[in-house]
Amino acid sequence: MTEAQNPSTRATADPVLARFARAGAVASATASASADQLLQMAPAALTQTPIRWLRGWWAVAQFGAQMLVLMLSPSSYRRSQHPALYYQLHAASVPILPGFVAMSALLSLVIIRIVVATAQSYGLSQYALDVLVRTLVLELLPLLVALYVALRFTMPAGEAVAELREQGQLQALWRAGGDPARDVLLPRVLGGVFSVVLLAALSAIMALVMTYVTLYGFTNWGFASYTRDVGQVFNPAATVILCMKAFFFSLVVAILPLAPDPRHEGASLQRRDEISQLGRLFALILLIEVLSLVGNYY
Repeated sequence: MTEAQNPSTRATADPVLARFARAGAVASATASASADQLLQMAPAALTQTPIRWLRGWWAVAQFGAQMLVLMLSPSSYRRSQHPALYYQLHAASVPILPGFVAMSALLSLVIIRIVVATAQSYGLSQYALDVLVRTLVLELLPLLVALYVALRFTMPAGEAVAELREQGQLQALWRAGGDPARDVLLPRVLGGVFSVVLLAALSAIMALVMTYVTLYGFTNWGFASYTRDVGQVFNPAATVILCMKAFFFSLVVAILPLAPDPRHEGASLQRRDEISQLGRLFALILLIEVLSLVGNYY
């Protein structure tokens, strides 16, 4: 049989058909391997997933409690700790400050213009300030600050700490007489808390100033009515809820990326998947946001 008469030889000679033939062979091999894995999967293996999930959150809770105790301990702020604390406070705030100021100012300006223009078009200008303060200052900006600090500082810091754990440097520091939790982890946690609180306060002040300039211009004739309306929004309950939300945002952003995450039973601590870590972080932030909404509006 010649090559023109042999269909298998003709299919192999065609590069397109050959590529599809190789893809089909790979797909069949993958399907058979998947079938073998399904046959070998024991029912007990399915129950290990919620157990690992609970163990992971329990490790986060233990780590958070340890960091809170160290934060409240005067011995954590001895003179020998000052260089590490100052370094992390600077690293958590100064490098990310210009980018955040530009982004928050642009976002605030866009939202202010949209709300003011919409309120004027419907004849509801008297409600524009209340809507802006409640949506922008009380809700959106703290959420933006938490996510920004997590992506720019605490998650990279968590990856660096995970590398130190994998390389055994934290254990070596402990054997040398140091305290890894106090000397390495606590400064990074304090840096994350400080960064969230600082940027939240700064963004709120910027939004209030930009709102006043948009509504009244660069004059002081509307300052009395503006402060009165803003003060009605910032009643004692709303102020306490905002401060508590910013504080818990800072704790979640600072503690969760640095917490250990045991992946497998009896295995050493492994570097976490960034997507999974970001998902857990966003879930906790969303939970705090929902609780604050309940406290403010129900």
